Amino acid sequence: MVSVFTLTSPLHDKAAVDSLTKEFLDGLGVEYSFKGEDFDDYGTDLSLIYVRTGGTEGRFKELLPLLQGLSRQTVLLLTSGQSNSLAASMEILSYLRQEGLRGEILHGSPAYIRSRIESLESLESARRLMEYTTLGVVGDPSDWLIASGADRDTIFERLGINLMYIPMEELLDEYSSLKDEVSESWNEVARTRVGEPGRIRVGELSRTTSNVKQAIPGAYRLYKALKTLVYDYGLSGLTIRCFDLLTSVRNTGCYALARLNSEGIVAGCEGDIPAMVSMMIGRAVTGVSGFQANPCAVDPETGEVSFAHCTVPLDMVSGYGLDTHFESGIGVGIRGHIPEGPVTVFKVSGDLSRHFACEGELLRNESRADRCRTQIVVKLPSGAARYFLTDPIGNHHIILPGHVAKDLEELLKY
Repeated sequence: MVSVFTLTSPLHDKAAVDSLTKEFLDGLGVEYSFKGEDFDDYGTDLSLIYVRTGGTEGRFKELLPLLQGLSRQTVLLLTSGQSNSLAASMEILSYLRQEGLRGEILHGSPAYIRSRIESLESLESARRLMEYTTLGVVGDPSDWLIASGADRDTIFERLGINLMYIPMEELLDEYSSLKDEVSESWNEVARTRVGEPGRIRVGELSRTTSNVKQAIPGAYRLYKALKTLVYDYGLSGLTIRCFDLLTSVRNTGCYALARLNSEGIVAGCEGDIPAMVSMMIGRAVTGVSGFQANPCAVDPETGEVSFAHCTVPLDMVSGYGLDTHFESGIGVGIRGHIPEGPVTVFKVSGDLSRHFACEGELLRNESRADRCRTQIVVKLPSGAARYFLTDPIGNHHIILPGHVAKDLEELLKY
């Protein structure tokens, strides 16, 4: 359902304009609610401003502060082209651009307009999934993320996402308040299944080393502690300065993050805010988790890029095993197998001024001893692969299932 508001010059015959309006709107073949010139609930649904005639530019300029106060939605100007309405719409859109605001004119055949409205409804749904959400930053970003800062105000203004900074001490206090329930944690981890019905593979507990087995209760305890913070602060996602856990509790957050992501809670590593925001955008657009990983090797001639990390969302993998954390050799890491096929590599900068969205193919999973536990090789267009060597947005990137670059691009422009 879309809401249709109108702008009309008083110089035109109202009855004639109303008759043409109904004919035009009904001809689009979309379900709509006609609001006329009452803009009080603008932005409640996907809202279209039907510019019915010329001479309406001044009225729009008067309305703009009200519209901005009601919704962050991109201004969508619907026009049939009759009575100089396209010319007026172009003047309005030019004004919006001068003011640094986003807008679009919906004009063309009924089939084109209908298709565009359907796409915009999907974008609006994705935008609403992010609007007024809160993402937590547990501890400061890791010291080595020197190019991965974030502009909190811009992220809120553009996406409606609020960043909440939570001291690491709060997580550690919650962790300390819990007990290691050894049998409970083993049973819970064993029940954490992945894959399609009929093709379920379980975390390979029986094959884990004694060090990993001993670390499972603590890793599960960290999951419960982080989930408590999620509920206490009403978080839709978080990122954690996870390397501090290696010294403070002699464990990792890898299992916790893998589990939280699979439950629909965006969960990122190393306090990397741009990576977390990228994961949130990806989930809003696709409805699925993304894999936060480091590029490990780039072949600019073939376009092959290797990515790896010690945790992966469990809803992305066809199977997984438990291992230690790569760098430290302690705690619990996830060695997941991500299905081969189409993927999109994605990242936004911390001020949202830049982004990278490139479609490719996941060629294979690897299991090298010199890299983090979940390892994949993605083939990108060779020219795109050079981006990692010439103009990267930090080191972490998000790998999303499917070819969704166009959808991501649309949302960032919307």
